[in-house]
Amino acid sequence: MSDRTVNGYRVFRGFPLPFGASHTADGVNYSIFSKNATGATLVLFKSGLVEAQAEIELDPENNRTGNVWHVEVGGADASVRYGWRMAGPYDPQQGHLFNKDRILLDPYASAITGGAVWGEPDIRHGEDPEGQDNQFLRRSALAPAEFEWGNTRPPHHHLEDSVIYELHLRGFTIHPSSGVVKPGTYLGLTEKIPYLKELGVTAVELMPVFEFDENEHMRHAKSGEILRNYWGYSPVSFFAPKASYSSNGRDGQQVNEFRQMIKNFHDAGIEVYLDVVFNHTAEGDERGPTLSFRGIDNATFYILDEDGKYKNYSGCGNTVNCNDPNTRALIIDSLRYWVAHMRVDGFRFDLASILGRGEDGEVLKDPPLLERIANDPVLADTKLIAEAWDAAGLNQVGKFPGFGRCSEWNGYYRDNVRMFWRGDEGMVSALASRICGSDDLYKTSTRQSINFITAHDGFTLNDLVSYNGKHNEANGEENRDGENHNHSMNFGVEGPTDDHNVNRRRMRMMKNMLSTLLLSQGVPMILGGDEFARTQKGNNNAYCQDNDISWVDWELCDKNAGLVRFVRLMIKLRRELPSLRRRNFFKDGVGISWHGEKRNKADWGSEAKWLAFMLDSLEDCPHLYVMMNASQDYRHFAVPHVGKEWVVYADTHHSSPDDICEDIENATVVGYEHKKYRVHPQSTVVLITR
Repeated sequence: MSDRTVNGYRVFRGFPLPFGASHTADGVNYSIFSKNATGATLVLFKSGLVEAQAEIELDPENNRTGNVWHVEVGGADASVRYGWRMAGPYDPQQGHLFNKDRILLDPYASAITGGAVWGEPDIRHGEDPEGQDNQFLRRSALAPAEFEWGNTRPPHHHLEDSVIYELHLRGFTIHPSSGVVKPGTYLGLTEKIPYLKELGVTAVELMPVFEFDENEHMRHAKSGEILRNYWGYSPVSFFAPKASYSSNGRDGQQVNEFRQMIKNFHDAGIEVYLDVVFNHTAEGDERGPTLSFRGIDNATFYILDEDGKYKNYSGCGNTVNCNDPNTRALIIDSLRYWVAHMRVDGFRFDLASILGRGEDGEVLKDPPLLERIANDPVLADTKLIAEAWDAAGLNQVGKFPGFGRCSEWNGYYRDNVRMFWRGDEGMVSALASRICGSDDLYKTSTRQSINFITAHDGFTLNDLVSYNGKHNEANGEENRDGENHNHSMNFGVEGPTDDHNVNRRRMRMMKNMLSTLLLSQGVPMILGGDEFARTQKGNNNAYCQDNDISWVDWELCDKNAGLVRFVRLMIKLRRELPSLRRRNFFKDGVGISWHGEKRNKADWGSEAKWLAFMLDSLEDCPHLYVMMNASQDYRHFAVPHVGKEWVVYADTHHSSPDDICEDIENATVVGYEHKKYRVHPQSTVVLITR
């Protein structure tokens, strides 16, 4: 028997678990946690209507178990939208900001309505800040439960064998040149699977796809163009996929379209990693909107100071209280959901050092959340990658408390490779460490180092060799935003040029850095579009640029087909040589030898700008000899004797197609009589034995 009836819905006591909305035999069960709330009201809506259809006030004696409020609603189904009103004290100094007049999103909602069309405003501005909060029109929804996965299985690539490809889901296919049927969407991305597979990548890493509001800080540049939160590092929910990234983001269909994307990638043997943001939310600081967490239990979900103000280790206004036991459980449940129900293969944790801060913001030695993630049975096969720093100056690269499970974005790799190829002095030893998998930073395995030269945050590879300084004026912040220390180079001309010699040197330098990336121990990550010289016109912080600055121009793929071919064949070489994908570090120089203009004698001096190394054969595969010359002069490297014939696999000095060999049997032979090999200035040469 139901306890009562409200506007035709039968109301039952319900169950405290699972959290969120879940189907029952009679309808839907709704459950929400709040330690400090004194009352809760479930608000139900019909699709498309702003006015509530029913409001069900929960009885603290009947609809509460511990700190969980719950109710079962007979007759409800997935078509019903819902939200919560939470009653409780309003005492900002103690961290309590309850206001029962606000309708809040469920933190566990598997879908969020109201944002099906990218850029369509979903906040109707009132006359005062309180009015803005009340007019937030997005509601929680219960996503479709069924999806036909068929016989699809995750690829389960070893991380050491992986080549990661970072991309923005919308920006990768929204440009008219993409040629896809459904641009800017989950399914649109799957239309590029044949290209990605041919390139040789084993995993795509998607910039944030958790639901966010691209209009949250909508403003205008000096040009009058609307600036949005394009990147999406500002989550509204930890469970709901972004609706406007779906070709049909209504009625929860974005959930199944996301699943279809995963299925298509898995069928092609490619893994999918998500860039996840658990360190802060879209609610910002005291001036931000109350959307969910703040109104449900502000003192639990955020790190506050003694005056109830938000501590800001994220640089985005607030910091999630990740190691509170209840918040910790929420994050674990989110990760489990994306693995168990959405079948993603890995996570890259944005500003992951915040996940290791305690409830007072202190840096914990053994953070409970990270320990739980590392040992969670559902996540046991999941790739875990940490951005091992935060916005408050904490840098844990090489010492992130990942409990043996986390790999790390290696910022030292990025900087050292850039500096070496720019021609900075004293970089040879550092480069050697990076080539070895950064064994000076990591102690367990080469897989700990995620090697990258460029990422979404910073210059593209083309811009790295085309600009000496950032050009972020279009962001409307007078070029104050973005990184100032880019270790970039422009070869005498700032930006695009018709100078053939400058463009040739830039192309050669891109090949040099991509070669270094793919010939290093550790796990390489390529920024999407770098393989065909994508540009952001010198903008190194394009977080707000939903336009040609950020969108991938696929015409460049044809224009720079030679660079694409070069990268494809370098990835192929990496795939075919186990010596490039070692699980363990070199010990006592076994497996690698260093050379210079003299055999077995590298030039380690501060003035040297060149280095060569040889990898011994593994599993009866070829030896590999790599010569890197970042100087402005020719260098004559000694060629080791290994009892086999050396051939030239790649020489970045040459233009395509002579820059890399597709047919080893017809490659140029470096005979035994050659004691030296001449390498052109600012070039890389790769020899392999045949």
